[in-house]
Amino acid sequence: MTTTSPRITILGAGFAALTAARELRRRAPQAQITLIAPKAEFVYLPSLIWVPTGIRKGSDLVLSLERFIDDHRLEFHAASVTGLKDGGRTVVTDRGEFANDVLLIATGGRFLKKLPGIEHALTLCEGVAAAEAIGERLRKMDGGNIAFGFGGNPKEPAAMRGGPMFELLFGVETWLRQQGKRDRFNLTFFNAAAEPGKRLGEKAVKGLLAEMQRRAIKTHLGHKIDGFTAEGVNTEGGSLPADLILFMPGLTGPAWLENSGLPLSAGGFIQADEFCRVPGNAGVYVAGDSGSFPGPDWLPKQAHMADLQAKAAAQNLLLELAGQAPVARPKVELICIVDSVDAGILVYRDEKRSWLFPSSRLFHWAKRFFEGHYLRVFRK
Repeated sequence: MTTTSPRITILGAGFAALTAARELRRRAPQAQITLIAPKAEFVYLPSLIWVPTGIRKGSDLVLSLERFIDDHRLEFHAASVTGLKDGGRTVVTDRGEFANDVLLIATGGRFLKKLPGIEHALTLCEGVAAAEAIGERLRKMDGGNIAFGFGGNPKEPAAMRGGPMFELLFGVETWLRQQGKRDRFNLTFFNAAAEPGKRLGEKAVKGLLAEMQRRAIKTHLGHKIDGFTAEGVNTEGGSLPADLILFMPGLTGPAWLENSGLPLSAGGFIQADEFCRVPGNAGVYVAGDSGSFPGPDWLPKQAHMADLQAKAAAQNLLLELAGQAPVARPKVELICIVDSVDAGILVYRDEKRSWLFPSSRLFHWAKRFFEGHYLRVFRK
């Protein structure tokens, strides 16, 4: 597969998609790079944790991609993907069909909303509107019970997003103390696992549970979640009263994959090999939350890992266009600052080691610095 001016299509407008676009333009100045996403905007999801407590407004985190598109000479189409044809050579959308020579899929995942009564829970990472709704509810409360938890995908255990819930838990607790009303609230963290957060490493689990104990946050662990009601959370180990339920469901792949013809994992994600290729589909790659990748069972679904996968996928798809074998394997690495509004715990893990650095104001400001550094390229 060779062409002097290859047509490269990227699906999505999140971390993996934009990192891939940047990497591809750097490596292939003459390529025709097309970006397809519902809107020409980027939402900086890691900072949603600061919206409920007022550190950030939702509008701070939604940035236009006009400058990025112009700077990287991308062709943008505002459309929602509905499927693929011709083994991936044609992308089908609600605004027409688009042909390509190679395709990189980075459309993210979606939350599993199957638990009974899920409408009674608010999910932070659904976006700015959800984060703002949590903040509004918190400001209306003068006391009561708040339950925090996250779930997984039973067919793909690694498909969960627990880090932001630990951050929301500690951030809300800090904010309540700052507001002078912590003593009027009962905070409970619930999870079906007896040791939640094990993907972060054993040290992290112990550190997070110790932090909950230090902050007088109750725990309800090791009991399967049966569902939610207006009164609280139901589990096999009993019910938790809650005036506000903050819950992050497990993840699965986007709904349009049913019409893609691509190989899917048991959990509903696009199957990928060690080079981010989709087996049996020439010229089709995946990066970020849409994919199911080989690696340890703690392989994270987070922005940093998505960026690493996108860089490897970009390099490998260009090698395929040149008729060469892939060489780039994304490093398996987890870097997470569990923020708590005025401090943060740094967690690091790779295939050889696992570290946890105690809570420090330095890590909170490091997280804020990285946010500004990352977003600078999008701001006019």
